[in-house]
Amino acid sequence: MENTTTTSTGTRTGRPATSALPWPALIVLGAATFVMVTAEMLPTAVLPQMSAGLGVSEAQTGLLVSIWAGVVVVGSLPLVRLTRRFDRRSVVIWSLVGLAVAAASTALAPTYELVVAGRIVGALAVGLLWATTNALTADLVDERDLARGVAIVLGGATLGMVIGTPLASVVAQGIGWRATFAGLAVAALVGSILVRWVVRPAARVGSSATGATGASGASGANEQATDAATRPVPHPGRARGIRPMLAVIGLVGLLLVGHYGVYTFITRIVADAAAPVPGGIGTLLLVFGLASAAGVVLAGRFGARTAWALVVSAVVTGLALAALAVVGGDPVLGAVVIVVWGIASGALPPLAQTLILQLAGTERRSLAGALIPVVFNLGIAVGAGVASGIVGAAGIAPLPAFGATVVAASVVGLFLVARSFRDTSFGPLSPEAEQAQG
Repeated sequence: MENTTTTSTGTRTGRPATSALPWPALIVLGAATFVMVTAEMLPTAVLPQMSAGLGVSEAQTGLLVSIWAGVVVVGSLPLVRLTRRFDRRSVVIWSLVGLAVAAASTALAPTYELVVAGRIVGALAVGLLWATTNALTADLVDERDLARGVAIVLGGATLGMVIGTPLASVVAQGIGWRATFAGLAVAALVGSILVRWVVRPAARVGSSATGATGASGASGANEQATDAATRPVPHPGRARGIRPMLAVIGLVGLLLVGHYGVYTFITRIVADAAAPVPGGIGTLLLVFGLASAAGVVLAGRFGARTAWALVVSAVVTGLALAALAVVGGDPVLGAVVIVVWGIASGALPPLAQTLILQLAGTERRSLAGALIPVVFNLGIAVGAGVASGIVGAAGIAPLPAFGATVVAASVVGLFLVARSFRDTSFGPLSPEAEQAQG
């Protein structure tokens, strides 16, 4: 029997229900997220060399990361609004070019003030990049493949933490910190070229795509109609809308506060456990990064149960944070907790972004794409700030309990939100369900 797909008008097409992922495009977008994360964390990788070269304190150099996060939070939404009428692929291309210019200016900057200016420009470019890349990924894949698509693209971000930052540190030690920013500029420029060559333009679906006129408008409408005929039909009981999307965004932000608050001081929390390990804390950090990469891969396999997978991932993250309080100087227990924490927390970003994009639907995709980098950077900034205050007042010991408590509060909220949806999977319909609706 021929496989068919139900369209929004109730007719069926000869298109198979299954779909193939656009692997080349997703890998190129993943490379772009690699460049983005490396750019954000670069000052921490070259901290001593950059501080000495600019004649400023390490605290001032570290502040460049905080400034970056603040600019992303403030600038992402206005920039998405300004560029909402442009093709998303073009926005990604020119944002990468902007990042390349910002990195090159930083490499050549003779003073700290000019470096700050370059970082501000780079942060604006990356804020727009994150927002647009999220939405473009959702445009390129069917909803049934969204979790896998997001996981592939975010795999580049994870590699940026695991490979990009350490590699930049090695380059800075061997050649100099300016060479790392020059290399970043080249990487961003190459990324823009690859996006131009590999990623196909994706027609926007929904109200935001309207407004075209003439022959080109008719052609766009025909392309959207064809695209809609081959996409899975949303389940009538699936809860979508601005309220559930904003609820999940807020709860994910709370979850990130707990996670990143503890992660900010991971080197101090596991210092005793890392002492007997060959390579010390560096080895445990590498293990954490590799476990996080495994978590990203794992998250891509739960597209049909994204909401509940996010709840489970958050629960395990909270338990791992609580377990840090009893690690002490035990290297085996420390390694186990680090691996569990890395896998669970590594799955959080792709699961959260997938769920937010699914709830947003095509109509609010740009808004969702803009809010994702805002909530992630805000979670990092607030978590690090609160944790710093706790450490300053009471030392490192209360941090695991703080993180676990905050994560537990978010878990309760995510569980209640998931229970409020009639279809908690937010995934595509099974063939049986499609036939029942047809």
